[in-house]
Amino acid sequence: MNNDIQRQLRMLKLPAIREHLDARIMEAEANNLSFSEFFSMLLTDEIDLRATRRIERLLHLAHLGNEMTLATFDWSFNSSLNAKLIRGLASCRFLERGEGIFFIGPTGTGKTHLAKAIAHAACRMMFSVSFYSVASLFAELAMADIQNKLHILMKRILAADLLVIDDLGLKAIDQLSAERLYAIVDGRFRAKSIIITSNRAMTDWPGLFPDPVVANAILDRLAHTSHQIVLKGQSYRKKLQVKQDDD
Repeated sequence: MNNDIQRQLRMLKLPAIREHLDARIMEAEANNLSFSEFFSMLLTDEIDLRATRRIERLLHLAHLGNEMTLATFDWSFNSSLNAKLIRGLASCRFLERGEGIFFIGPTGTGKTHLAKAIAHAACRMMFSVSFYSVASLFAELAMADIQNKLHILMKRILAADLLVIDDLGLKAIDQLSAERLYAIVDGRFRAKSIIITSNRAMTDWPGLFPDPVVANAILDRLAHTSHQIVLKGQSYRKKLQVKQDDD
């Protein structure tokens, strides 16, 4: 009979129940559980496994690279950071309101780590995330256009609950890329959240774009409902290098 049940569970694609069935039967018998309690435990096993797999899939699709979370962030190197504010943002309520976040500061001050940490938290709360460096975003858009798949990529970018664009401002943006960025920002405006990291102050952003009209339209939408977090201080990477040299 147990073999028949295992086969049926396999056909129904219920792997967690299949894996834990014998143990749950023993637990139910040992504790004199009712059928409803026993059945609830089996369903909980399956729900937990599916949630774990979904989170793993979301993290994989997000392309966040090496795991950077708030737990691995070194708060001690930059006392100017408002840890309470950042932990509040990591609750991801800003996603429900379609708000954005800007992390602005010199190279090595933790902008990318914090952006990825919030993105990581979003995945664990079942939000979909797309992470791009600004260079990789424009490169993928250009390649998709050549392959006549731009509409597919744009649809995926616009559908993500959270879009992270890393390192805006490293170089000037050409007209076509600016227009594509405007389409993304406009398509997500008030509905989907964007996190942007940049080593340039927002007042310098218009100079990155060849067309002031497009630049102002992008900045107006980005700044409308966004949290701006300015990071100051020395580069964490340089600090580590100095420490290693001293050692």
